[in-house]
Amino acid sequence: MHNRHPSPYDVVIAGAGPVGLFLACELRLAGLSVLVLEQAQDPRSPLKRLPFGMRGLSAPTLEALYRRGLLNDVAAPQPAKDGAGASSVAAAAHWMQQARRPAGHFAGIQFYHDDIDTSKWLYRLPSPAGTSLVIEMESLEGVLAARANAMGAEIRRGLGVEGFDQSDNDVTIRAGGETFHGRWLVGCDGGRSMVRKAGGFEFAGTEPEFTGYSVEVEMADPDKLRLGRHYTPTGMYTFSKPGTIAMVEFDGGAFHRSPPLTPEHVQAVLRRVSGTDVTVTALRLGTTWTDRAFQATTYRNGRVLLAGDAAHIHSPLGGQGLNLGLGDAMNLGWKLAATIRGDAPADLLDTYSRERHPLGAQVLDWSRAQVALMRPTRSTRALEAVIRDLIDTRDGATYFAERVWGVSLRYDLDGDHPLIGRSVPDFELADGTKIGDLLRMGKGLLLDFDSRAPLRALASRWRERIAYVAGEARDRLGLSTVLVRPDGFVAWASEGAADHEEIFRAGSRWFGELDAT
Repeated sequence: MHNRHPSPYDVVIAGAGPVGLFLACELRLAGLSVLVLEQAQDPRSPLKRLPFGMRGLSAPTLEALYRRGLLNDVAAPQPAKDGAGASSVAAAAHWMQQARRPAGHFAGIQFYHDDIDTSKWLYRLPSPAGTSLVIEMESLEGVLAARANAMGAEIRRGLGVEGFDQSDNDVTIRAGGETFHGRWLVGCDGGRSMVRKAGGFEFAGTEPEFTGYSVEVEMADPDKLRLGRHYTPTGMYTFSKPGTIAMVEFDGGAFHRSPPLTPEHVQAVLRRVSGTDVTVTALRLGTTWTDRAFQATTYRNGRVLLAGDAAHIHSPLGGQGLNLGLGDAMNLGWKLAATIRGDAPADLLDTYSRERHPLGAQVLDWSRAQVALMRPTRSTRALEAVIRDLIDTRDGATYFAERVWGVSLRYDLDGDHPLIGRSVPDFELADGTKIGDLLRMGKGLLLDFDSRAPLRALASRWRERIAYVAGEARDRLGLSTVLVRPDGFVAWASEGAADHEEIFRAGSRWFGELDAT
């Protein structure tokens, strides 16, 4: 299908990775016309499958998938692949074999579930979303692509964005010798984003300290390597049988994107990093990466926006890049849709960069802190010992879980209540309905646990933008009224009698002008 009509697509998305596909779903939920352009002809890749395609999803990501009815499909066991039997995330994750249940790590230093004090998280209720889930990238992309297609998004592969021109009204995009028109363009096209480069976005950050390697090898003497993750005087390596190795060498990122990997080069690096004379007999699969950490100074330039790795890149340590990008899509989707529909407040779209940029900066610093703890120096090993002692305490494990799982995520929104800016708890109403289910249509919610007629009347004046939900909850956490944005974050909350004027101001801030009565 070609866009030969004079009217443009509402949104053209560059990149059909998880971020672009999830954003397409969000925009189609709002009824917008969406075209996704993807450079790769074939979405499949060995690097998206186990073991290299293993990713951890954090609490905000799981909540987003749950609130859009995608969680069950994402979490479902995957069918057999290539005749080799069902894929097993647990088998690919070396840490899953431990006696204690690991909950995550910081620069390879693990913390455990039995050390985490979840009672400190006052505004979390039991939810199908949970706090973390390990998945396979190819499976996640498959689920999101199927949903985007079913919702009517147009996905065209083998067409990478080559350039574009924007005016006050639209964007003209060139891809694969064709021309497309969109009212808006969103770059979800990865760390080397053409949209970011052609759009003139400033990309600022820090250069790499190491080259990282993820390889699948055959070895003559694998028993010379210790299983698990190990710091060494020259770097760090992780080994899982039969031949899956991740390692870093502090060479300033010199080898990344250099000539193709060879068994000889991998063997030389592995010997230097592990301190053994292990022999690599074959290289089955390999890729390199670095700790380069850069971020666009703004995520919007006119009618062009950035999300995911196009907006921020960092090392894969801790696996937070995918979660950060999916969070971008959840935050941007409803704001861009409201802007296109014409019922958004004047500055609603500007809050996308304002809210997401600080979170991106935090993740980049979190990545840099892990790199600092991996440097092969005596002082760093001394610091590592201190961090290990801290992470073994109940308060330490709880803190690291909050950060790694995303439980502490909070936007800086106006309002005094501590729940404002946080993810809405998954309240269960008296009839068994859960808040996560009520968010599937992508509308905001006004939760009125005391069922007051004036609040019903106020919510009705936003009509299609807000759903009014009245009735007692099984555990309302002391709250009486909660205003929830379409992305599931709390815009306003009260524990006492509702102030209609405050609700009106908060609603106008996020949902625009009231409809006529």
